[in-house]
Amino acid sequence: MIKQKKFSDSVLEFNEWLSSVSLNLFDNYTISNPFNGENNEQIKEITNAFYKKYYNDYNRRYLILGSSPARKGTAITGIPFEDASHLYKETGIMIDDFYINKSSSDFLYDVMEQYGGCEKFYKDFFMSFVCPLGIVNVNTKGNEINANYYENKKLENVLYNFIVDSLKKQIAFGIDTSVCYCIGSGENFKFLTKINEQHKFFDRIVALKHPRFIMQYNKKDRSKYLDKYIYALKNKDYNR
Repeated sequence: MIKQKKFSDSVLEFNEWLSSVSLNLFDNYTISNPFNGENNEQIKEITNAFYKKYYNDYNRRYLILGSSPARKGTAITGIPFEDASHLYKETGIMIDDFYINKSSSDFLYDVMEQYGGCEKFYKDFFMSFVCPLGIVNVNTKGNEINANYYENKKLENVLYNFIVDSLKKQIAFGIDTSVCYCIGSGENFKFLTKINEQHKFFDRIVALKHPRFIMQYNKKDRSKYLDKYIYALKNKDYNR
């Protein structure tokens, strides 16, 4: 009989797997991998503390998927949608050169609080990305900017097998596949729906507006979108 792994152990093993992933892109695109970069030891310390605190159990959880990590976000912290100041409060670990609260993460923290607090939220959900490694593009001025896996067909095709393998590995953590939540109701949702039709990962996928869209363009309706998030997360049959 195979002994079931704790959810935290599965996540940390997945991060170890990501540290060994080598993806050769093209043109000015490169992969941003926090798990094998210059701060990888600090990231191991942070992720161990965080996942042992909230995921040190055998609970099944629902998956919430963004598109890919931002180079100055998860690519630094190693934990999806968590910023450094909040992680410091949670783990006591200071992250150098990244001590800001972003409006997107602030919105998601409000979602967590409204849901019942971080402990309850993380007991029920695991947050990740369709493409769990960041993508960086160097523009004509030589500046690094965030890129998305879906921004052109060639990039999507190069990353396709990696994305499929990543989703399979994460589902094996102990994910309840009756419903998956997709952060982003545009291209991320469109691609995830297409890939789900091919691989039957989830029974349903529910699209949620991206917090950046809410905070930059619809801040006056913040409360309305917050209510929609909470309703969707608490009512698993929600499909709007």
